[in-house]
Amino acid sequence: MTVENRSEESTQSAPNRADAKVAARRPRAVLWAALAIILAWMAVGAWGGQTQGRLSEVQKNDNASFLPTSAESTDVIDMVSRFSQSEELPFLLSVEKDQGSLTPADLATLGQFATSLRGLKLTAIGGGSLGDYLVGSAPIVPVPSQDGKAALFVIPLDGTKGTETINKSSALLAGAEAIRAEAEGVLKPAGLTAHLGGPAGLISDFGAAFAGIDGILLRTTLAVVLIILLVVYRSPVLPIIVLLSAVFGLFLAEIAVYPLAKNGTIALSGQSQGIMSILVIGAATDYALLLVSRYREELHDHASAWEAMKRAWRGSIEPIAASAATVILGLLCLLLANLGSTSGLGPVGAFGIAGAFLASLTFLPATLVLLGRKAFWPFAPKVDHVHREDKVGTRGVWGRVAGMVGNHPRRTWVVTLVGLLALAAFAPSLKADGVSVADTFLTKVDSVEAQDAIERHFPAGSGSPVQIVVPQDKAEAALARVTKDEGIESAYLGLVPPAPGAPAVPPAVVDGQVLIQATSKDAADSPGGEEVVTRLRSDLDSVSSEAIVGGNAAINLDVREAGVRDLKLIVPVVLLVIFVVLCLLLRAVIAPLLLVAANVLSFGAAIGLSALVFNHVFEFAGGDPSIPLYGFVFLVALGIDYSIFLMTRVREEATKRTTREGILTGLAVTGGVITSAGIVLAATFSALVVLPLIFLVQIAFIVAAGVLLDTFIVRSLLVPALSYDIGSRIWWPSALARRP
Repeated sequence: MTVENRSEESTQSAPNRADAKVAARRPRAVLWAALAIILAWMAVGAWGGQTQGRLSEVQKNDNASFLPTSAESTDVIDMVSRFSQSEELPFLLSVEKDQGSLTPADLATLGQFATSLRGLKLTAIGGGSLGDYLVGSAPIVPVPSQDGKAALFVIPLDGTKGTETINKSSALLAGAEAIRAEAEGVLKPAGLTAHLGGPAGLISDFGAAFAGIDGILLRTTLAVVLIILLVVYRSPVLPIIVLLSAVFGLFLAEIAVYPLAKNGTIALSGQSQGIMSILVIGAATDYALLLVSRYREELHDHASAWEAMKRAWRGSIEPIAASAATVILGLLCLLLANLGSTSGLGPVGAFGIAGAFLASLTFLPATLVLLGRKAFWPFAPKVDHVHREDKVGTRGVWGRVAGMVGNHPRRTWVVTLVGLLALAAFAPSLKADGVSVADTFLTKVDSVEAQDAIERHFPAGSGSPVQIVVPQDKAEAALARVTKDEGIESAYLGLVPPAPGAPAVPPAVVDGQVLIQATSKDAADSPGGEEVVTRLRSDLDSVSSEAIVGGNAAINLDVREAGVRDLKLIVPVVLLVIFVVLCLLLRAVIAPLLLVAANVLSFGAAIGLSALVFNHVFEFAGGDPSIPLYGFVFLVALGIDYSIFLMTRVREEATKRTTREGILTGLAVTGGVITSAGIVLAATFSALVVLPLIFLVQIAFIVAAGVLLDTFIVRSLLVPALSYDIGSRIWWPSALARRP
């Protein structure tokens, strides 16, 4: 070899050696980047773990906190606070004689108990006494019932001071604990049974019900998902990675939500926190299933885990991003709601989906790149170039399903359409007109038992008065009109009822307005209580157009009416948003129309099925008015995910072959992963049943049933069969529509 040849070889090999060095450095740089991403998420986990337990401190779980500012009962709350210089949130303590009537000795015991209430120590918040958080200094006295068998204590907690967070609790929760303990120690030995209820007692019971969110709900959800993933992946390693991704996404969402809820920027309730947890775990697992499925496919073609992940990430980013964007935008439509609990769920849920999205596309792929094929142990994929699209019409469940759809498309979509329409026909029978407090909880709670005791011995509306604000010069006429109402037991002017035989005390006047308080014969949470409010609002217009009616019954009525208004407004907005996202994603019009229509039908079928089960199996008394709206947003926004996963793959395949071949290939390839994702999401929502509230149980059933219908019927049969029948025209007006 000449010097010139050696020189030429050296010149030519230098770039090759440089390229080899770059190629060697690239995986090392990737590994360092992956490690940095994992460490960053571990920091998020450490921070989020501390934040998680504090979310309960900024929850609001009473209806009054979520009232629209335009509601009449909101104006009454504002005026009443000006009459009393504080917002009263009373405990109602009912005391019944176990046998017979109250004796003088019992009355003496009740009197002693009453004098001890103000001095009860609130150890749960680190000090202070109950009296420090009560309105006014008037003595608390027991009011005997007319039948002589019971007595009622009204304990006027200051609504502002009493609900402030102190040492991860509040005077309301600490006061409820102290009152119940004192009643157990003083009244029970005397043969007296006490139950603590009223607005403050009800909130304490809601707090106890939602206390399981950070513990039992999260543990149950993760355990259910872990079992499903172990079956899907047949690996002990991969499920742990996926669940870590979901937990980190949840922590990130909670870090964002906590300061916003603390500052009052968004309204956080126990139910929205629970739903956020479910959304994050369900969505993160769905995204992981799609990414891991593509990653496994690529590992069959590439020896390099980095190269396989790069291709899998590129193939997954579009459907996952479109899915996340659809759900986030759908949830943000809830900001249009008048009801604070509904509008608050919008950003809370959106932060949750964003956290799931970021964790699934950063932490998960970084961990998989570090572990390589070991993540799939003991069934690591080999480089054998075997793909599931080779199984259409032959081996595998989804290959056979795809073959059936291709052989009988019209029969398939007609049969499934008729079945879904039959279920949807029962949707109008869903009862969502509101429920009483007694029917809100699935277990017996103290506040419900207190209300039952009150109704046995007192007018049902005792302690929860109807409150009317009228001009001073119309006060007497308004009082007369209120007293004549058939649903009113008694009424009086001012904050405090006049003592028997005592001269009338002139009521306080604020800006020329006075307060009338009335005791209803029906409970505030009953249809009768709401009917009283409706009548008074109509009748008092003839006395004064400035008269406004509030109180707990009015709050319940205004919340229900706001829920109906929100449903009518938000449903079409969500559908429009989803349609636009699908048009941009699929670059077509016909396919998005088909997907939206199919998911609306799926929602109707889920509601119809739920109505049958709720009415005839569980025999629920009714449901919250917001249930149809929540069910719609979750099912349409989440259910469209599976159609997105399917149709993005179909479109990808249609560019390589005919549209009809692409449909069958896309169905065969995505069938297993999408079905697994649907089962996971249904299972995660089903975990809500561990919280003893009818609202969450109903939402859990509606979403779980709807997701399974969507996964196994709509996405697997109806959509592909209809698409196959339509053919390439489904991509109109894109260029694909002009191909075979």
